[in-house]
Amino acid sequence: MIPAADTSGGTPAPSGDPAEFVASLTDTSLYSIGAYFADRHPDLVDDVVAQAQEIEDAGLEQWAAAEGIAVERAFQTLITGLAVRYYKAVAGSR
Repeated sequence: MIPAADTSGGTPAPSGDPAEFVASLTDTSLYSIGAYFADRHPDLVDDVVAQAQEIEDAGLEQWAAAEGIAVERAFQTLITGLAVRYYKAVAGSR
């Protein structure tokens, strides 16, 4: 089992109520980005998640170079893929 993350960096401490905690996860920018992308581009969700995994596996700069794109664009793809995964995980638990 992975130990719980330290929540001393400004993240609210869990309330003890799982439903309340999960609801609080929807009030984040990452959730909003994932929800927006999934809503607007449902046909691209699997692709962006797969690309984010490729970036994680290869490394940001290496993936960008292999794809012939700017590192900033690769980073946007990575963040979008992570946001979609976050959204799907949280929304799926409701």
